[in-house]
Amino acid sequence: KCAHLRLVCQAEQRPYYTSKLWWCGITLLGLGEVGNFTAYGFAPITLVAPLGCVSVIGSAFISVFFLKKTMSTADILGGTLTITGIYLLVTFTPSVPQELTARQVQNYLVSWPFLVYSILEIIIFCVLLYFYKRKAVKHIMVLLMMVALLASLTVIAVKAVSSMIALSVKGKMQLTYSVFYIMSVLMATSCAFQIKFLNQAMHLYEATAVVPINFVFFTTSAIISGVIFYQEFQSAALLSVFMFLFGCLLSSLGVIIIARNKEEEHLQIPFIDCGHIPGQKLTGKIQPDSHSSCYGTLNKEDDLVKRQS
Repeated sequence: KCAHLRLVCQAEQRPYYTSKLWWCGITLLGLGEVGNFTAYGFAPITLVAPLGCVSVIGSAFISVFFLKKTMSTADILGGTLTITGIYLLVTFTPSVPQELTARQVQNYLVSWPFLVYSILEIIIFCVLLYFYKRKAVKHIMVLLMMVALLASLTVIAVKAVSSMIALSVKGKMQLTYSVFYIMSVLMATSCAFQIKFLNQAMHLYEATAVVPINFVFFTTSAIISGVIFYQEFQSAALLSVFMFLFGCLLSSLGVIIIARNKEEEHLQIPFIDCGHIPGQKLTGKIQPDSHSSCYGTLNKEDDLVKRQS
């Protein structure tokens, strides 16, 4: 975001991928996702997935320093609720064995709770996909429910792959089992389609609506997946389950407050009144080219000035 804002304010417009700051941001995003992927190999799904709310708090606080935003009362309230929820999540997370072998994953795949869950999920997804494709229903709830259903498969596969890689690094080779490659394909496929529907939702609706709804749906689907597939709450006490769910509720509420407080920003792009350009005749549209990697330019008849594309 900071790189894009700086590029907009420059006199000579350049593509965003020429910015060192932009590449720095992309690299940090990649490292964050690697850390997130690794976390699934060492902690339960029901803990890692809700802790994604940390990124929302981080974005709110970092924007104060890099984007010169002001911290509002809603941001402080939302951050307080989210931090309280995180404390409850970490304190009352279910205690499950950390090592997950390929044979255990195979047994989980053929267990009857997961088979029933998979059938129900496929039926619901097909119904939603029918309305999306045939009836052209692109409501935000339909799109994000499909994202959540795919996300449940993604987190199951991510935990399996990450755990088997972690065991292999420790010396207990798990990469020779076919289930490792099956889960890798499932992870990549479900993630690709998940991104497709999430991008569609971001294109049609405001980020202030997509972010909190997607977080709540994703967290719910991930917890259900962890409970059904990996049986993470099998031996948990009733009080621990209640406090854990209460922590999820507080975190979700905090994310909703922070996200809803953010308004869509309009970039302050400097411009020239076309009626007062000496010696120049307006020959085309001033609207930036949507297929260009630059931020737009004026079409001029002067051969010395090339059109940016």
